[in-house]
Amino acid sequence: MSSLTLYVDSRYTSPYAMSCFVALTEKQLAFDVVPINLDNQDNRQSAYANASLTSRVPTLVHDGFSLSESSAIDEYIDEVFPGTKLYPADAKQRARARQVQAWLRSDLMPIRTERSTLVIFYQPSKVPLSQEAKEAAAKLFFFAEQTLQQHAKNLFGEWSIADVDLSLMLQRLICNGDSVPPRMLDYANYQWQRPAIQAWARMQRPPLST
Repeated sequence: MSSLTLYVDSRYTSPYAMSCFVALTEKQLAFDVVPINLDNQDNRQSAYANASLTSRVPTLVHDGFSLSESSAIDEYIDEVFPGTKLYPADAKQRARARQVQAWLRSDLMPIRTERSTLVIFYQPSKVPLSQEAKEAAAKLFFFAEQTLQQHAKNLFGEWSIADVDLSLMLQRLICNGDSVPPRMLDYANYQWQRPAIQAWARMQRPPLST
């Protein structure tokens, strides 16, 4: 039997750790979750750093093989294990799903800064969005509108791991009460009810330091 361990942040707020947790859960795999305290810089400790190579979360360890960077982990899980497909079967749609993941991880920094995932899993921010963040939100909505087919509940017909990442970015705004177009609101809230996502949302989180 395979041994699988997923290292995540100890607050369970990392969107990237969540993506990999959902991927493993969708595959119905047995795996251990090990929290890493980033505030204490436990990710810099040699044992973890040597396994991760990037000293970041998440890191997956599968039978002694370790891999970091969430999109790489998602793709590895999908290629190695049977079960629910994480990426579309069609090559063009699969490439688009990877584009969605890559873009969400490399752009929209004002949203990621002003609406960290703490607003989803802990408490909303009382600070209004800056003009820069509003412009990033408009960019997000345009991308989502162009990518999501009319009346579709998933990006590519069947659910994919890209739906997790896009809906999470939208939830940063939704959970904080920021304005989100109705179609994007419906899409994100529909995705959020997926059992694998709810399993992550229900994780027991430590209180925030005061």
